[in-house]
Parts: sequence; C-alpha cells; structure tokens
Amino acid sequence: MSAIPTPVAGRDVDTVKLLIDGEFVESTSTEWRDIVNPATQQLLARVPFATAAETDAAIRAAHAAFATWKNTPIGARMRIMLKYQALVREHMPRIAHTLSAEQGKTIPDAEGDIFRGLEVVEHACSIGTLQQGEFAENVAGGVDTYTLRQPIGVCAGITPFNFPAMIPLWMFPMALVCGNTFVLKPSEQDPMSTMQLVELALEAGVPKGVLNVVHGGKAVVDALCTHELVKAISFVGSTAVGTHVYRLGSEHGKRVQAMMGAKNHAVVLPDANREQSLNALVGASFGAAGQRCMATSVAVLVGAAREWVPELVAKAKQLTVNAGSEPHTDVGPVVSRAAKERILGLIDSGVKQGATLALDGRGVKVSGYENGNFIGPTIFTDVTTDMDIYTSEIFGPVLVVLHVPTLDDAIALVNRNPFGNGVGVFTQSGAAARKFQSEIDIGQVGINIPIPVPVPFFSFTGSRGSKLGDLGPYGKQVVQFYTQTKTITARWFDDEPASGVNTTISLR
Repeated sequence: MSAIPTPVAGRDVDTVKLLIDGEFVESTSTEWRDIVNPATQQLLARVPFATAAETDAAIRAAHAAFATWKNTPIGARMRIMLKYQALVREHMPRIAHTLSAEQGKTIPDAEGDIFRGLEVVEHACSIGTLQQGEFAENVAGGVDTYTLRQPIGVCAGITPFNFPAMIPLWMFPMALVCGNTFVLKPSEQDPMSTMQLVELALEAGVPKGVLNVVHGGKAVVDALCTHELVKAISFVGSTAVGTHVYRLGSEHGKRVQAMMGAKNHAVVLPDANREQSLNALVGASFGAAGQRCMATSVAVLVGAAREWVPELVAKAKQLTVNAGSEPHTDVGPVVSRAAKERILGLIDSGVKQGATLALDGRGVKVSGYENGNFIGPTIFTDVTTDMDIYTSEIFGPVLVVLHVPTLDDAIALVNRNPFGNGVGVFTQSGAAARKFQSEIDIGQVGINIPIPVPVPFFSFTGSRGSKLGDLGPYGKQVVQFYTQTKTITARWFDDEPASGVNTTISLR
C-alpha cells in the first residue's frame, strides 16, 4: 500500500497514511489538516493527526521490532543503507517535484534538500567503522578492558517543514543503522515527500516495525516525549517547540537533541572579494525564500563595506520570484498564508521602528499565481539591535543590514545575540579570519562561506540558544547519541592454583 496519497471512498481528497508495523494504514482520526500548494493554494491531500492509540501502536511496534533488529549484523544493516542510497538517488526527480509542490521550493533547491540528506545516508554506510568500540590489552595483571557501542532502543524524530527530505534523512538512517528502531513525526505541513522517502526505505529492506511514521501536532509530540518505551528524541524546529520537547523529554528520562531557532550573521570586511561576497549574501539570504535555519538573515558591514549596500540591493532586485515549479525561479513562495502574514507583520514593524526599507518585497505579484504566498526579497538598512526585525527570527526573504566600524565591534555584536547556529566572515585576510574563528561564540563558522553546514563526516554543531543537548545530528556525535557505551573488564584464568582472597581494590 502506498503512503501517499490514494483516493479513499467517502472523502473528497486524497489522504496521507500512517506507517505502523510495516503497513501503511488509514488513520481513524477525526482531526485532519490540509496540505496546500503554497504557490496556487491547490489542495494536494489531507494529513491526519494520529490518535493516542495509533501513536502508542507505532511506538510499541518499534519496541517489538527492536528485539530482533538490534541483533541484526552490522553488515546487513549497512547493505540496506547501500540499497537505500541508490533508491533515493534514482527517485530524486520524482521526490523533488512532490517537495516543490507541497513546500514551495524551486526544483533545484528541492533536489539539493534531498541530496544533502542523501549524503547522510551514504555516511551511514560506513557504520562498520563508526560504531567500533575501544580495546586495551593487559590494563592490569591479565586484565583486558574494552567497550561496546550498543543501540539504545526506540528513538523518535520530530522534523520541520522547511527541509522535509534532508532533516528526516539526518535522523532515521543513522538511528536504524546503529541498531535502533524509529518513530518519525514529519511536519504536518508537507509530509508527502517525507513519506516517499519512507516508502523507499521499506523497499530497501527495512523490516516491519523498525521504521514507523505518525503525523500530528502537540498531542503526538507530547506522546513521543513521555512514552515509557521511547529512549531518545531528535528534534529540529522552532525555539519554542524545541525547548518544550527538551524539557518534557528530559523530565521523562529521554536523551534529547534539539536544534532550534537562529539569527545567522554574515560579517563583511572591506577587503573581502566584493563580487563573490555580495553574490553569497544574496543567495544565502533569499534562497528557499529565507526559510532555512542556516539562512543569512543579518549582514554586518564593517567600515567601508557599508558602501556596498546599493550593489547588494541591485543584485537582490535581479532575483526572479515565481512558483518553485517554474524554470529559472530564484525565490519561491513561503510555506503558508499564516507564514506570509507573520513575515509581513515583521516587515511592517521594521518600518514603524525606524529602519530604512532599501528593498520592499511586499505586494509582489506573480502572473498566473496570483493566490501564491509570495514575498519578494526585502532588505532593511539602518537597523539597530533592539528592533523586532533583528531580535526575531523572521524565517522569510528578509535581510537586515547593520554597520559597525571595526571587526572587534562586529564580533561583539554577534556574540551578544542569543542564538548560535551559524555565522560567516568575508575577508581576504587570514589574520582577520583566524581572529574571528577564535573569538566568535557560534557553533558553526564559515570563512567566505555564508551557510556553514558541515558535510556528514562532521557533526552539526549549533550552539547557545540554537541548541539543547550536547550531541548534534549526523557525524560522529550522532553515533554517540544513538548508542550506549558498555565497558567490559575481563580476566581469564588458566588451571594454576588460585592465589587466595584479595580484599583490596587494586587488580595489580
């Protein structure tokens, strides 16, 4: 049975399924949400908010499957991931079109969303070395000590709307390849592309019950955070929800990693490569309509770099706003009407609070898509750090520009901001770059790179107000998150007579 979407008798629109114990099932819920194309307002499908019984059944299916899956050889788990990455690569164009329709991204950006998740699946194929323990021979007289990295049980993932492919792929492939089972709750705004990825995981050989999917809102999130059989929770999303998940999950004895809000700065020094820096700023600010947790939303122009604003505005004006499915589109719609209204409200607040609106993206019209949730690239200058457009995560195609006289001032400004997801510095000076990377208090730093998301061999290391929990997604850290270390201390005796009772603590 397909996960998405199939006609159901008695319903006017198609429905997204739950995945419980290897079967795609129709929810019995009375609460449903519309999935709407943000460029057209076309109703694509409806997604259920799973009942308490359905969520419990998914968790219990995962728990039952863990008894067998944890003992599946590492090589067998790895071969499933090898097949899975091949299937994802094969079906990328189809999934990208679904993702674009439900989320609004351009087709190339949707393919990038999938590809960055695919890289994590490829990394999961290295589990044979990633999950190795340690061994020390003869640590005392005839005593050896070694460690095992063992799976922890049922893990849960809660993912956001802005990356419906990449972020689920950050989570369940690494959890499964480590020997855990998984319950995924995708965003209820755009779950269809996620479900296509889930279907491919089953096709690759993931056994029944090992991967389960429930849809919903706060009730489902709370159930995952409090259920006695869930051992760990991975979350990516807003600060408000992430803080709730971390506190509730931790109170109930779960491991929790929560990647949350951001206000990412790009510090531009006057010696930077002008053309490359401006291109990077525009792409990182307005790509995906600014709906990236690693989007550059603040430009800090140092000294004479403030003279670059007219060129920055000119480049942003050249971007094409259109439906994500249309060729040559640079900026698609934001995900929902509610998101559009919130972003427009913040733009209005910037005007009222005295910032200069150097480029106004309000009121943009797209021919043929008059009902779309479009906001054009928007740039504010003369921004101060007490304005709402600076203190709030806008999560839209809005760039705010601040000016400071020196690099030290820029570092101090960034470090005062409570978020710590990512930051970039643009300069031709190695000394300035080294000073910046040393003194900046942000978890992920780009040098002449605006969106410093690490490749999967390294872990995602947002910090401060952007992260709760000490271990980040993918890379080596996530193997630690999804496993528990067991230390074995062993001594083997030959047939010689025993030496007698020893009541001291030393083994020597």
